[in-house]
Amino acid sequence: MMLHTVNKSPFEKNSLNSCLNCAAEGSTILLIEDGVYGALKGSSIADKVQAAMGKVTVCALGPDLAARGIADKVIDGIKVVDYAGFVALSVENDKVQAWL
Repeated sequence: MMLHTVNKSPFEKNSLNSCLNCAAEGSTILLIEDGVYGALKGSSIADKVQAAMGKVTVCALGPDLAARGIADKVIDGIKVVDYAGFVALSVENDKVQAWL
């Protein structure tokens, strides 16, 4: 399977939206850096992220959530991972696609 990383805010770029449209069933999307804003509960993209969670796993990097003060505002069902979890996801998946 493929790990998709998104590091841009969905409110500034359309990387997350494009990723959600292209990610194959069973893939994992990892939100990192400003991409973690895509995990924000009640945001304009939250419904699309929640809908995608039926076919893909969505994760967010915990330290990046904490750095932006939104660790307690994450959409239910998004898996929060630490740096070791990021590495594990990279190893578990055959390919990594960075959405810039």
